[in-house]
Amino acid sequence: MYAYIQGKITFKSPSLLYIDVNGLAYEVNITLRTYDCIQNLEQCRLYTHVKVSEDAWVLYGFADEQERTTFRQLLSINGVGAGTARIILSSLSPAELERAVVMEDTGMLEKVKGIGTKTAQRIVLELKGKIGAKGLALSVNYSTESHNTKANDALIALVNLGINKTAAEVALKKINNLGELAVEELVKQALRNL
Repeated sequence: MYAYIQGKITFKSPSLLYIDVNGLAYEVNITLRTYDCIQNLEQCRLYTHVKVSEDAWVLYGFADEQERTTFRQLLSINGVGAGTARIILSSLSPAELERAVVMEDTGMLEKVKGIGTKTAQRIVLELKGKIGAKGLALSVNYSTESHNTKANDALIALVNLGINKTAAEVALKKINNLGELAVEELVKQALRNL
């Protein structure tokens, strides 16, 4: 309905903004990540999502399109509403959520307030294939982790290709000279071992 909203910030809190657009102020719900991006600005542009219900129209704003897209993907999951999606994106960046889904790390999702084991499993199950479709690009974002190795990068690549994480780990363990090979060669050999 609305692609974005741009204007002067007249009120700001970690969860809510008022944006004045030519004398009309819009109340916009935001995530903590978005707040971090705009907290020192007087004007901003937010990518929006409008939730229409029987009793209200609620406007959500995001600092970038990736966060909005991730928010919408979370809304597509049964049992995840706008409030829960906003809490998830306040706790995890879209890249961290993508990593959790690709690596099937439900523990990371369970650390988010209000997310239990079943909801975390549902998020991983339903977002698998929708999120992380960028393939090997995830390994670039993953490089900040202390346990980044060629084997981990290969594991991420295999999972992105649709291979079950456990099966991919077993296939990688069968490779003799694991530390000597490039990521691409590890992926090829692991695919042969499946």
